[in-house]
Amino acid sequence: MSLVTLRAFQKEVYGYYKKEGRTLPWRPGTKKPDPYKIFVSEIMLQQTQVDRVIPKFALFLKQFPSFRALAAASQADVIRSWQGLGYNRRAINLHRSAGQIVQEHKGHVPKDTEALLTLPGVGPYTASALRAFIYNIPDVLIETNVRSAYLRAFFPGDEKVSDRELFPLIAKTIDTKNPREWYYALMDYGAMQKRTIGNESRRSAHYSKQSVFKGSARQIRGRIVAALSKHASMTTVELVRACATPKARVEKEITRLIAEGFIVNTKGYFSLR
Repeated sequence: MSLVTLRAFQKEVYGYYKKEGRTLPWRPGTKKPDPYKIFVSEIMLQQTQVDRVIPKFALFLKQFPSFRALAAASQADVIRSWQGLGYNRRAINLHRSAGQIVQEHKGHVPKDTEALLTLPGVGPYTASALRAFIYNIPDVLIETNVRSAYLRAFFPGDEKVSDRELFPLIAKTIDTKNPREWYYALMDYGAMQKRTIGNESRRSAHYSKQSVFKGSARQIRGRIVAALSKHASMTTVELVRACATPKARVEKEITRLIAEGFIVNTKGYFSLR
């Protein structure tokens, strides 16, 4: 790969971003980055598209405007506010992370990768993203839009391309002076390509098709949590009716949700924890 080609890629990405870059509520623009907004957005964006996150992000921030406000809230209120985003475990992780950030880091998002990885719901990608977007640290990070952009530019037609092959290219093209802006540009560029050309990340060795949601355990769990978010408590019979699912399957997921700390059973009445 010649340096000219890498530079041409950088120029194309930044050129697109300058003309068509998205304005998103968690991006700072010309202002100082808001660590809380960035942290919440990164958890919400895990496995969820931007268009679904934007309206929920605004409502969530209105109810919980800071780490301290979020940490002080009940888990049940956080889950209720989360409804509509799916993957409810993320709400619990976000709530617990807020408490840890307040208690152990005086309300500040840690800059150190090892400290970030101790926060519930924060894995290697999210830790690198937080470092890049909050502190402008040039970590190498990869997600679906980034992956799509590099696959199309440098591996046209290749199948089963490993991220190990992409990381050196990402490291060489990153804007070390302003990695925050570079990754915003790169993500917008990759998102545009997915809309107009198709999902290039399907050619990644790490791509896996999402399992069918309809009728899955995840759908039943979501219905249980959604129902309980609207009622103070419900019986098994009421939950079966709300879920429109056979009793045995509902009972199985109730048991799992209790074990995982989502809900509690008080003399046969279930409620959010």
